[in-house]
Amino acid sequence: MIFNPELECMDVHSRKKMQLAGLKNLVERLYARVPFYRAKMDAAGIAPAGIHSLGDMQKLPFTTKEDLKDNYPHGLRACPEDRIVEVHMSSGTTGKPVVNEYTVHDIGIWREAMSRTMAAAGCTKYDTVQNCYGYGLFTGGPGAHYGAQNIGAKVLPMSSGNTGRQLAVMQDFGSTMLACTPSYALYMAEEAAEAGIDLRALPVNKGCFGAEPWSENMRREIEARYGMKAYDIYGLTEIIGPGVSFECEAQDGLHVNEDLFYPEVVDPDTGIPLPDGERGELVFTTLGKEGTPLLRYRTRDISYLIREDCPCGRSTVRMHRLFGRTDDMLIIRGVNVFPSQIEHALVEIEGTEPQYLIVVTRGEDHLDELELQVEVKKDFFTDEVRGLESLRTRIEHVMKSKLQIALKVKLMEPKSIERSVGKAKRVIDKRSI
Repeated sequence: MIFNPELECMDVHSRKKMQLAGLKNLVERLYARVPFYRAKMDAAGIAPAGIHSLGDMQKLPFTTKEDLKDNYPHGLRACPEDRIVEVHMSSGTTGKPVVNEYTVHDIGIWREAMSRTMAAAGCTKYDTVQNCYGYGLFTGGPGAHYGAQNIGAKVLPMSSGNTGRQLAVMQDFGSTMLACTPSYALYMAEEAAEAGIDLRALPVNKGCFGAEPWSENMRREIEARYGMKAYDIYGLTEIIGPGVSFECEAQDGLHVNEDLFYPEVVDPDTGIPLPDGERGELVFTTLGKEGTPLLRYRTRDISYLIREDCPCGRSTVRMHRLFGRTDDMLIIRGVNVFPSQIEHALVEIEGTEPQYLIVVTRGEDHLDELELQVEVKKDFFTDEVRGLESLRTRIEHVMKSKLQIALKVKLMEPKSIERSVGKAKRVIDKRSI
């Protein structure tokens, strides 16, 4: 379902005119009201009067997560304090958090963005949405809540954790849509199987999953265990929360709400914009936000843009699902490795579960070593030793072929890798310990 056909299916020329008007207004407001941005623009030699086209975006300075932390808590606010009605912060564990302050207008933007997101996944006013994203300062829970309610759906504000209760509520209230991280969806499925609950027999038939990179293998696993269609969604606290982009029924890239958030892809090293189809770092500019609008925010997420027509009828640009991040990239003996590459490679290997852990160490010879711990399906793990050795060798061969590096594989019993109710922890880097 298309929530807002007028804006989601708008002709490209009209949308560009809207984006340019939004960009000009944004630059004027930031220059006039935020000393940080005024100084950045002065240093770059660009003033609001110098913005004449969307191509002039490249003249404007970037914003980084470090900039947000340096200006904590209110240094990037672009409106009077009495207009702020809600505040969210990042879930980071080190240093100062990043802050996003919202006006009533900003909440409206968020509600609109998430309504489009959930409608694209099939949410209607007849649905019961079990929202297992975290509430509080985290943006996941409130974002899904706003979007579902705006559509008219019934929301069960479960937040994360207490999986036994989650499953009971899913059965008792007939949840038809699930919203959570993909790793938690799989954890719930495992707990359901242990409890003898057949998820495929329940009404739940669709889900919005995000807040962490996930692979086609995980999608297929979720869809098989629940008997649902699983949709990828994307967002980040710094921009708005969830709702920046979303999959439609075609599941061929995520549609960016580009009338609200202007997307770019740049070279992570040089910051030079890259052409459509070329992989690089995602950059977003918030065109309409009032509280803490951001100019060319470097997300550290790796993707590329797609402008071909989509069968769903939306005319918005799409982004490929995330390949990883520039800051969780592992450099192993000079080779760049993303955890998501390993997850994608596991798709080819029968007998493994979509649960893994990467452990990086540095040996006595000062060379980096990478160990991949992979859970094995129950049927395979009870097999004879020779079969397990064959599986381990096959995983090592596939990883060497895909990643161009050798790694050690450790086969793990089912459910032996620690689960998370939030973002899954995939890497333990012991090189700095």
